[in-house]
Amino acid sequence: MPYLLAVTLLWAFSFSLIGVYLAGQVDVYFAVLIRVVLAVLVFLPFLKPQPINLIVKLLVLGAVQLGCMYLFYYQAFLYLTVPEVLVFTIFTPVYITLLYDILQQRFQYRFLLAAIVAVIAAAIMRYQSLTEDYWLGFIIVQMANLCFAIGQVGYKVVLEKLPKSINQLQLFGWFYIGAVLVVLPAWLIMGTEQYPTSTVQWSILFWLGLVASGGGYYWWNKGATQVSSGLLAVMNNVLIPAGLLVNLLIWNKQQNLITLALGSALLLVSCFICKDTKPIIGAANGPTN
Repeated sequence: MPYLLAVTLLWAFSFSLIGVYLAGQVDVYFAVLIRVVLAVLVFLPFLKPQPINLIVKLLVLGAVQLGCMYLFYYQAFLYLTVPEVLVFTIFTPVYITLLYDILQQRFQYRFLLAAIVAVIAAAIMRYQSLTEDYWLGFIIVQMANLCFAIGQVGYKVVLEKLPKSINQLQLFGWFYIGAVLVVLPAWLIMGTEQYPTSTVQWSILFWLGLVASGGGYYWWNKGATQVSSGLLAVMNNVLIPAGLLVNLLIWNKQQNLITLALGSALLLVSCFICKDTKPIIGAANGPTN
């Protein structure tokens, strides 16, 4: 839980930095490529040889959760406004609970209920009026949501089957290499020459690559192995009130404080629904390092 909360705060700032300084100013494929390449460089010194089947699983998860997710996500902005994209990202918690239960061959109605409450909470905080022609954009965002959910659930399931002594720091470089294998060809094929033109933009890209992506996804996925699938689902939407507060306090963006408070209260209800569940790995194997 502490990992998920810390990364939520980190990503809340990162989202605002992207929206203010990079969106529409720097080629999205180049920005994504820089992020994942820098993340690889962060974990390269810790990378250790692993069984080939484990390496393949990590490569695939990284390719899906980061590579494919980013490509779908940025393409969505060609069809949707920013508020519409934010509205449509709220379904990720439902995908997480359903995917995990399918893989575990069970059904946890309590987790699904918590995820639905989290979706309602996020919708209250982020709902904006929608344009008429948005269905293609909606489908693209759902593909991004599904990729992000598959990566989180897949990593959680893979780690549950490994010895408790496994050091995740020595594994995660393979995860980012998998993302590069998707993003690099995408940039070579579809990228443009719209590169950063200021020190601020380059600094933000390095921050996003080394910290938000490099450390953020590692800490987030590690945190995912230490909580229930229901709580993980809820935490995916906690980023929304955190991001709104950052915009309000730092960039003075006008927000509806009533809907923000109501949505945040519902997110707390979601967490309460999951509160009696023991961490999946912690109960059986103990937390991983």
